[in-house]
Amino acid sequence: MKSTKGIYLLLGSNLGDRLQVLSDTQQAIGASVGRIESISSVYETEPWGIRNQPSFYNQVLEIDTEYQPHELLKQLQRIENQIGKVKLGKWRERLIDIDILYYYQEVIVDELLKLPHPQIQNRRFTLVPMCEVNPEFVHPVMGVSQKELLIKCEDQLKVWTLNPSLIE
Repeated sequence: MKSTKGIYLLLGSNLGDRLQVLSDTQQAIGASVGRIESISSVYETEPWGIRNQPSFYNQVLEIDTEYQPHELLKQLQRIENQIGKVKLGKWRERLIDIDILYYYQEVIVDELLKLPHPQIQNRRFTLVPMCEVNPEFVHPVMGVSQKELLIKCEDQLKVWTLNPSLIE
């Protein structure tokens, strides 16, 4: 029997009204992809990869959906396009980016999709909100919890919780 927990998405934005973009994205996911089970705080994060750009707002969602992984990816890409995805290149500014981090314990590696997301263990901006939502979730390939991955993560970029009064 499948665990009732285990589909995790990462939302990221560093263009426009980042809070509104995250909110619009959550609403679109809830309306067309499935039920949102839990939501992390919004974290402001230093840019990863290319430093000379605005900071990101990141957030992890746990969802429940009937879509299988490849169809889920298509639905999320449709939402990105609907929101107005702007991506200026790898690790560059973007209006919205939605990554599938985990789909239960499934491991998929093909030209369209890699699960779990291959960079989770290297990115504090992913691990910090993931640990807020489910620190004990075990990485299906590495066999360790998110909390353990965060402790071992060598990424030194700053990740901090956005001031809650700014969100309300």
